[in-house]
Amino acid sequence: MTLKKRLKVAVCQTFIKESFCCTFNVLPTRYISQEDLRKHNKPGDVWISIQGKIYDVSDWLKDHPGGELPLLNFAGRDVTDAFYLDKFFSGYCLQDYSASEVSKDYRKLVSEFSKMGLFEKKGHGVFFALSLMTMLFVASVYGVSCSDSTWIMTTRKFNRFAQILTGNCLAGISIAWWKRNHNAHDIACKSLDFDPDLQHMPFFAVSSKFFKSITSYFYERKMNFDSATRFLVSYQHWTFYPVMCFARLNLFAQSFFLLFSKRSVLNRGQEILGLLVFWVWYPFLVSFLPNWGERMMFVVASFSITGIQHVQFCLNHFSSCVYVGLPTGSDWCEKQPMGTLDFQIEHHLFPRLPQCNLRKVSPFVKELCKKHGLPYNSVSVWEANVMTIGTLRTAALQARDLANPVPKNLVWEAVNTHG
Repeated sequence: MTLKKRLKVAVCQTFIKESFCCTFNVLPTRYISQEDLRKHNKPGDVWISIQGKIYDVSDWLKDHPGGELPLLNFAGRDVTDAFYLDKFFSGYCLQDYSASEVSKDYRKLVSEFSKMGLFEKKGHGVFFALSLMTMLFVASVYGVSCSDSTWIMTTRKFNRFAQILTGNCLAGISIAWWKRNHNAHDIACKSLDFDPDLQHMPFFAVSSKFFKSITSYFYERKMNFDSATRFLVSYQHWTFYPVMCFARLNLFAQSFFLLFSKRSVLNRGQEILGLLVFWVWYPFLVSFLPNWGERMMFVVASFSITGIQHVQFCLNHFSSCVYVGLPTGSDWCEKQPMGTLDFQIEHHLFPRLPQCNLRKVSPFVKELCKKHGLPYNSVSVWEANVMTIGTLRTAALQARDLANPVPKNLVWEAVNTHG
């Protein structure tokens, strides 16, 4: 074929390709570099990469079910293992895109679980849990109002109703706050500056890295390690269980802080109404008790019982390795198994998986971890408590090291005076 004929063929092929794209509204493949992708990391200009494709999610921030924080944290990055999107494809593809062997195997599991319907099948777990809560609630009302003894005290709309009922109305905790907090935790599990479930200063510090007064990107403030914090942290392995008995107070406060802030909150009116329902029925119920002594006993007992759940949350996160910063797109699934216990590993790898299916996928996750040399820690409740207290004690003793000076107050100097 002569040069002239080859040029004619090339021109015809280009014309046909462009005509096809225009006729069927198909964009030709365009590529950008990792460096260009990282520039789109600000509110109003949020791009992310999933399997090499670039998605513009700038306008979706306000509608994201998990809040805007998870998307902003990973803006300008590859998030293949953390997000699943289709309708926001921008037409661009990432140059030199590649995935680690762990990520490839992880994505195979996601595909297999999707085919098995594990992400969709909800079972009857929510119904049974709601029924149990209802029975316990009725028993509590009966015990307070009718007993003289001092010691007796699967549609989206239905899902939303159950959330508001069990969270806001019955527990006094905003489900919007819970989603925002928990999604930020799942997306950056074990990160000291991004994971809110590790940011409990001035009461607790799980790592000496907190002693450098690092910044919380969730609360958008600096977590100062001052003399008062040093004093509290120095005895945190002793105060852990007593504080957990009243940890619910913090959740009450955080719920109100969010709902009355300037942040975007989906269905804010429903959330506030649900909290008002709780703060009407709960004090009204307590008022039926004959005196303030029994009322205080009831409140302390109810908070202490919920403290068991707070301890359980901490066991899965306090007793293991931590890091500073966000996981990169290539090591997100590698970091998820590190430092979590029991089915928390499955939950962190597959946050959308219903609780009833965690046990089913456990063998697959164990095999994935074994193949790639990742830790899979599964211990008893007793061992988890020992590990947690050990972590707190180690940080407490490090906090007492006066070689790391902070401005001291009179209480600190009085308690730590020798001679």
